[in-house]
Amino acid sequence: MNIRKLPSDNYQIREMVNGKTYTLTVDHKPGAKEAKSLIQPLIDNDTNISPTMTLKVALRGYISAKSNILSPATVRRYNQYINTIPEDLKKCRLLTITKPMIQSEINRFASDHAPKTVSNYSGFVLAVFNFYGKKIEGIILPQKEKKSQYIPTKDDISLIFTEIKGSPFEVPIMLACFGLRRSEICALQLDDLSGNTLTINKALVEDPDGNWIIKSTKTTDSTRDVVIPDYLADLIRQQGYVYNGFPGSIRSHLIRVQNKLGIERFSLHKLRHFFASYMHDLGFSDKQIQDAGGWKTGNVMKTVYTHSMDLACAKNKMAEQLQKLI
Repeated sequence: MNIRKLPSDNYQIREMVNGKTYTLTVDHKPGAKEAKSLIQPLIDNDTNISPTMTLKVALRGYISAKSNILSPATVRRYNQYINTIPEDLKKCRLLTITKPMIQSEINRFASDHAPKTVSNYSGFVLAVFNFYGKKIEGIILPQKEKKSQYIPTKDDISLIFTEIKGSPFEVPIMLACFGLRRSEICALQLDDLSGNTLTINKALVEDPDGNWIIKSTKTTDSTRDVVIPDYLADLIRQQGYVYNGFPGSIRSHLIRVQNKLGIERFSLHKLRHFFASYMHDLGFSDKQIQDAGGWKTGNVMKTVYTHSMDLACAKNKMAEQLQKLI
């Protein structure tokens, strides 16, 4: 077995069995035992395309083989994709499905789905064919729309902070302004708070069956410490928990607040974007913001330079600036 680092900072696991090479890419460097457990399902579930294998069997087989490395949300989304595929196509034998048939299916799916969703759907379907050794290239996808997304302003946040004071949603909405994802907020326990520092090391997500479960953070870079103002830390201790409601209720309350205040609607996740934008305007470096927000790559926060300010010091200054809005 071979484990090597890729230019993308991911790691590739390679193992040859009976003359066939199996490869798997993960977002962290696994030990030999973990690598074996990750790649074994690929080996166990790998079968040559038999004359009778249908597309439905291939789709389910791909998910089963990847079940140990796919997130619960991804498995749930893949199963939803399978349910949208016409039954007559799912019954077709894999060996008889042609590129025009796949293009026709992508066109059908694109008629009532956004370009980004179509791209994800196509990626899943083509990955299944590639997994079973039948590579299909040249599928045409709809052009992605470039949308101008609204990022809340300082004034928006100040109004929201005033409106939510004393409500059960004060803590989670404020934490979202510190760059936390909803899944991270909902997984936090009182023990995760030490002084005025929160340790982010888990997330609350839905599994393929729709059950809420605790798992590790989205990426290894998402595991981090976040410094919060004394006001917020004291409030958490006073109530004895971070947030104990239904995850979707945070977004619903935010909408009610936006409607009441007459400000433009934006999702809870946009508060994470506000954090990045506001900290950048305050002069924090991309590296400092990326570390504080737990972004893995520079796709959202480009790590083009690092100021001499210590990261721990930067986090405290971030907390001080956001304290001014409370």
